[in-house]
Amino acid sequence: MFYVHSAPSALCPHIEWAVGGVLGVPVNPDWTPQPAQSGTYRCEFSWTGNVGSAAEMASALRGWNHLRFEVTEEPTSSTEGARFSYTPDLGVFHAVMGLHGDIMIPEDRLKASVVRAALGEVTLENEIDKLLGKPWDDELETFRHAGEGAPVRWLHQVV
Repeated sequence: MFYVHSAPSALCPHIEWAVGGVLGVPVNPDWTPQPAQSGTYRCEFSWTGNVGSAAEMASALRGWNHLRFEVTEEPTSSTEGARFSYTPDLGVFHAVMGLHGDIMIPEDRLKASVVRAALGEVTLENEIDKLLGKPWDDELETFRHAGEGAPVRWLHQVV
């Protein structure tokens, strides 16, 4: 799924071009006003594409001011899935997703968090929250609820 939670109207065609360029098909989502932030718009659609397309979409859109988005890529029989979230204040969050939708945190990242907590630099709870993307979820939650009941468009890449 690809969700634009909020974007100024001037960015909407640029988002369509960027995502269409990654997927190799035109993208024409239905943009609706985002009630959580006046003057912005939202859209969502399902997509199919090559493995790694979610990362390409996130890379194409990261760093765009005034844009909030999420993109997920389902796992396949031979690859893990992925989730990317972006906010202007926090930047990009990336997580590897397992077969059942769980976030899979690499061992080294967990060990580093435990060490930082043991040294008193952070609390373990805050570190785990970051590893799970909680700051991004907290910031995006208002925008997600504002989109309940919005239409979903399905896009398919012809192979």
